[in-house]
Amino acid sequence: MLIDDVDTELHFTPRQQAVLEQALRLLVEGGEKSVTTAGIARAASCSKESLYKWFGDRDGLLSAMIAYQASKVRTFESAGHRLDADELRRHLSAFAQDLLEVLAGDVSLALNRLAIGRVTKDGQKLGRMLLERGRAQIDQRARALLEDGRRSGLLVFDNGDEAYRVFYGLIVGDSHVRFLLGEAADRGLFQRRAERAVERFWTLFAAA
Repeated sequence: MLIDDVDTELHFTPRQQAVLEQALRLLVEGGEKSVTTAGIARAASCSKESLYKWFGDRDGLLSAMIAYQASKVRTFESAGHRLDADELRRHLSAFAQDLLEVLAGDVSLALNRLAIGRVTKDGQKLGRMLLERGRAQIDQRARALLEDGRRSGLLVFDNGDEAYRVFYGLIVGDSHVRFLLGEAADRGLFQRRAERAVERFWTLFAAA
């Protein structure tokens, strides 16, 4: 089962997803000041009462925006069945390509730049949200995929966290920093880059 546009913890409804898409669009187009309950309600044609009911206060809304954005990085849940090598490599490649697409996207860059800019204003609240509701959500699902590969006898590693950090580094490298600094992403290369990362990871961790 591919986890596509549904957050695994919050289970956003299609209507909530549409509202979060509008909120993310406003953030990209207008920055932090545009992310208000009134502005989002107007853009999404919903009431402010609905926003408060679904997401709580503004921090809750930002947390939901981050979690929803993170859910766009797909991962695979084996549901207990044994993976074969081609299947695992295919899912690893899909994860790697999605990760690059999301990190290079305007939404993720806007969220990260906002978090960096707010560090001295209110501590590191938004940064913690990005780590806990964004990065940690992606990491947890990807580590579960690697564990599925190990249980299927395809991967060999002693520490799943370390194996995942290696995989993440092979995919991303220093690209995210370059994207944040304004370097244009060549999305046409993402598929090949993802496949290359999987090849290198496979060389390091595949069972004999």
